[in-house]
Amino acid sequence: MYYVRKALHDRKFMLMFMITVLFMFLAIFAGYIAPHDPIKQNYDALLQPPSRTYPFGTDQVGRCLFSRLLYGGRTSLVIAIIVTLLMALIGVIIGMTSGYFGGMVDAVLMRITDMLLAFPHIVFVIAVVAVLGVGTRNLIIAMTVISWTMYARVTRSMVITIKNEDYIEQARLSGTGSFAVMFRYIVPNVIPYLIVLITQDIGNNLLTLASLSLLGLGSQPPTPEWGYMLSEGKGYMQTAPWMLIFPGMVILICVIIFNLMGDSLRDVLDPRGITKREESPLAARFSKKRRNGGNEK
Repeated sequence: MYYVRKALHDRKFMLMFMITVLFMFLAIFAGYIAPHDPIKQNYDALLQPPSRTYPFGTDQVGRCLFSRLLYGGRTSLVIAIIVTLLMALIGVIIGMTSGYFGGMVDAVLMRITDMLLAFPHIVFVIAVVAVLGVGTRNLIIAMTVISWTMYARVTRSMVITIKNEDYIEQARLSGTGSFAVMFRYIVPNVIPYLIVLITQDIGNNLLTLASLSLLGLGSQPPTPEWGYMLSEGKGYMQTAPWMLIFPGMVILICVIIFNLMGDSLRDVLDPRGITKREESPLAARFSKKRRNGGNEK
C-alpha cells in the first residue's frame, strides 16, 4: 500500500500511466472505436489525404489508416508485452538459480548467458526468423531466445547481494528449504526493481518489433501491424506521406511513454526517497530487525 500511495502522489507517473491505459483501451476496444473495417479494400478511396471520413487518410488500396492503427495496436502492443514477460520470466528463473546456488551451476548458466550476449541482438533475431520462417509466433520465439540474458545478469547480481543478508541466513537455519527461501524472501525484494526494466523493455521491444516488421519479418498482410504499416508507407513518402507519418508517430509516442513510465516507476520504488516519517514496509521491517539484534519479534 505504501508504494501505491506514493505512485498516486507522483504526477509524472500518473500522467504516463493514464496515457498508457488510454493506448491499451484504444487497442482493446478497437472494434468499437474504429470507423471502418481495417482490412476492407476500397478502390474508390485510394491514397486519400486526412479528412472527416478518414482522419488519418487511406493507404494504397483504400483502407482507413486510423482504423488500421487502432487494430494494429492489438498486434504490436500484445507482441511487445508477451515478449517482455517471457524474457523476464526466463531471465529471472535462470538468474535466481545461478545467483542462489552458485558454484558449477552459476558457472554453466553464466557461460551460456555470455555466449548469447556475444551475438548482436538484431542479427541473431533475423537469423532465427530466417531458420524458423516468417510469422508472429516465430518472431516472438526469436526475440525471446536472446533477450532474457539481461534479466539473468541483473537478477543474479541482486540475488548474490540479498542471499548474504542476516534474515536469509536465519531462514536457512530455521529449516526453510532453498526454493521456499527464494520465493518467500528473495523474489519480493527483486521483483520491484525488475518491474522498472520490464516497463522500459516494452517500449524497446516495440521498437525492435517495428524494425523487424519494416524488413518484412513480422506480421504478414492483411493483419494490421504498426511496423508493417511503415514498410508499406515507405514507398509513398512523396505521394502519400501520411502513410509513413502517422504509424511512425504512434510508435514514437508509445516508446517514449513506456520509457518515461519506467523512469517514474524507478522514482516511486527508490528507497532513497523515503523519509523517517514515511518509511516503506520493507525498510521498516529491516529497521525492526536491527533494533532487535537480527530477531524479528
